[in-house]
Amino acid sequence: MENRGGFSFDNCLRNAMLESNGYTAPRALKTGTTIVGVIFDGGVVLGADTRATSDKTVFEKRCQKIHYIAPNIYCCGAGTAADTENTTGLISSDLELHRLSTGRESRVVTALTMLKQMLFKYQGYISAALVLGGVDINGPHLYTVYPHGSSDSLPYVTMGSGSLAAMAVFESNYKDAMTEEEAKQLVYEGISAGIFNDLGSGGNVDLCVIKRGHTEVLRGYAKDNERLFRRPGGYVFPSGTTGVLSKTYVQPLKDTAVIEEISSTATAMES
Repeated sequence: MENRGGFSFDNCLRNAMLESNGYTAPRALKTGTTIVGVIFDGGVVLGADTRATSDKTVFEKRCQKIHYIAPNIYCCGAGTAADTENTTGLISSDLELHRLSTGRESRVVTALTMLKQMLFKYQGYISAALVLGGVDINGPHLYTVYPHGSSDSLPYVTMGSGSLAAMAVFESNYKDAMTEEEAKQLVYEGISAGIFNDLGSGGNVDLCVIKRGHTEVLRGYAKDNERLFRRPGGYVFPSGTTGVLSKTYVQPLKDTAVIEEISSTATAMES
């Protein structure tokens, strides 16, 4: 029969057979983050939450999601933590070599081009959704970079699983030519909206303020979600609480090798 295009269901029977034999089909993993950026009069403010998760488990409460790219350029990362850290670290290294070669300040569009080309090369298999911001000779710039290599340039942006809550705040309160304090307050409110409305976002609010000739990273700018109660006596877990899956005995080196000590006098006489 002639193939006329459209959807192909050839693998449906195969998948059903595999599942009936006990094979678990792979599922898409949900990553949780809220990252934002806003341009104000003379600079850029970036913001991020600090929660790192794996499925339904919170693995890190103070994860740093604002990454250094250059002295005048920073980048917020959402997705897989290892991918965002290594991607931004690689581009930061390349830009450092570029500055040493040219003797000039890095431009934001240069960092954007490097990130886009790298992510496009891997066709989305690097899970790094980025908010890139910086100030160079041409003024403040703000971009979003998607895992497949596409990008947007906007005056205010949000990304991550809490991006819809943050965007609701931005679309309600953003205005042109904001002051630095107004931009910091808006970013703080956007990240807080993501923290309180998205289970994958949480922890503290981190900010990064980039202006011409000056950059300031504000770790723990706000701590709206602090733990209210701590048990005075702490928590004691008896031995055996966590099950041991396997045991491996490694024989000490002293049981397998003979160690002889040679005095310095004997060594001197032989020489």
